[in-house]
Amino acid sequence: MAVDQLDATFAALADPTRRAILKRLKSGEATVMELAAPFEMSQPAISKHLKVLERAGLISRGRDAQRRPCRLEPGPLKAATDWLENYRRYWEEQYQRLDALLDVLKEET
Repeated sequence: MAVDQLDATFAALADPTRRAILKRLKSGEATVMELAAPFEMSQPAISKHLKVLERAGLISRGRDAQRRPCRLEPGPLKAATDWLENYRRYWEEQYQRLDALLDVLKEET
């Protein structure tokens, strides 16, 4: 994944409203009005959040007669998770080294 795409993904995920929208879309497509319903903000405000998510490639909009349903595009989330996985492994190795050190210290006491 290109760094620009990763930056866009994390920037989009930095906002709780956008994360909530992605959570909602995990269960299926939804229109802007359906996505706006649980929030106390205007439909244009929700549309701005959707544009950020769309630019990051996290959602796409289809066309179904008069509706333009939004759907989750999980590819960028997978790429972000893969990037974070490297750091999870790093911390796991650090904890294993700490455990080994603690075992040595226990044996010495």
